[in-house]
Order: sequence, then structure tokens, then C-alpha cells
Amino acid sequence: MWSLKPGIHPTYQRATVQCACGNSFVTRSTVPLIHVEVCAKCHPYFTGKQKLVDTAGRVERFRQKYGASTPPLGDKATG
Repeated sequence: MWSLKPGIHPTYQRATVQCACGNSFVTRSTVPLIHVEVCAKCHPYFTGKQKLVDTAGRVERFRQKYGASTPPLGDKATG
């Protein structure tokens, strides 16, 4: 088995991950606290709900430029 050089490696410790939705869980990392925007509890892939993550007002600017609102994904246009 390989031995590590002493004094050059960060400590591997318990870390708390906190999501913007309020969910938190414990894992292991070299930093004690990790902040994330989406987690498995609120990610659209796992929840089945659409959620727009607005980065610097881009979604709002898009809606102002191309229309006030967009139809929900489940509705189909009649024609």
C-alpha cells in the first residue's frame, strides 16, 4: 500500500451540503460546508417539475423581448 507524504494533503472531514431549497445532508469533503443551488430533492429531473434558474435576469429579459409568458409544457396548440 502506498503511503502519503505527511503535511501536504488536506484533511478529509465530515461536510454539510446546504441547498438553496433548504435541504441539507452530510457527506465527506476537504471543506466543512458546501452551498449548492439545486440538489436531488429539488432538481427538475428527480421532481418532474420545471424550474427556471434565472442567471442575472436573463429569463426576465427573454420574456420581455419575446413575449410576456410561455404556454405550459403539457398544453398543445390547437390548429
